[in-house]
Amino acid sequence: MSHLLEVKDLEVKFGLRFGDLTAIDGVSFTLDKRQRLGLVGESGAGKSVTGFAIINLISKPGYISKGKIEFEGRELNRLPEEEMRKIRGNRISMIFQDPMMTLNPVLTISTQMVETVLAHQNVSKTDAVDLALEKLKKVYIPSPEKRLSQYPHECSGGMRQRIVVAIALLTNPSLIIADEPTTALDVTIQAGIMDLLLELCETEDMGLILITHDLAVVSQVTQKIAVMYAGKIVEAGTTADVIKNPKHPYTQGLIKALPGSLQPGTRLNQIPGMMPTLTDIPPGCAFHPRCPISDRVCRMKVPPLISVDDFDRMAACHMVKKNNG
Repeated sequence: MSHLLEVKDLEVKFGLRFGDLTAIDGVSFTLDKRQRLGLVGESGAGKSVTGFAIINLISKPGYISKGKIEFEGRELNRLPEEEMRKIRGNRISMIFQDPMMTLNPVLTISTQMVETVLAHQNVSKTDAVDLALEKLKKVYIPSPEKRLSQYPHECSGGMRQRIVVAIALLTNPSLIIADEPTTALDVTIQAGIMDLLLELCETEDMGLILITHDLAVVSQVTQKIAVMYAGKIVEAGTTADVIKNPKHPYTQGLIKALPGSLQPGTRLNQIPGMMPTLTDIPPGCAFHPRCPISDRVCRMKVPPLISVDDFDRMAACHMVKKNNG
């Protein structure tokens, strides 16, 4: 059976005066229909760039230098822009980080939703308004008729985020890429948005890529996790396996930094240092300057992403390979 989405050996570079910088280096993963994948890591890991690469929205001087992105049997990175426009926002929708940046502040909600429908479907304006109302109801917007006539600033943060989700659903996409969809929201509204996305995946037969730094959110929503560091996937597997028994020292550090991971009164773990910039990625394993178990080989050789325990569990760490024999 073919996958809904297959990303293979994806490489994204940014061309600068002093040379090309590699932002995404050999990223590979698959997603099936109704499956939910979490891309996890700190800021600068390459999560959002991966999401933008899938829908071919890498801004210049960035470009996809290598790899394959296949969606519903079509290789997206080889399609002309005109063909990509028919897929982007139609078969693949993206929910961006900040709803106030996504929504146009000088246009009503109705105008923005109707324009989206008319751009991708051959329907009347009346039918487009009806569809907008239907989707607002699906994301549990109270008084949807009233909301259509309002401007974004007249809605709360949680309401705006639900409207952005409704816009993403207008074309009944096969895949939604959600880039930090709850960043600016309080905890209770975050939970509501995540529950909504989970429900929509199950009822609308959609795949979901959830891009986030929050492992707690990922553990509740996704079925698979890919942990990214400095443009590479360093660990991948089922959500349950990665959360309960992390293999890579970076994943272990992220989980130990979660408030609920330790006994009361115990200090939270802190990973020393910071994510390296694209101009300063260290040789060997990019994580080795921050790693508590790094060895000489870690400073010299890039670890490959290999199977550990079973076929579905992958980790890129010399020490994991060494400990597994």
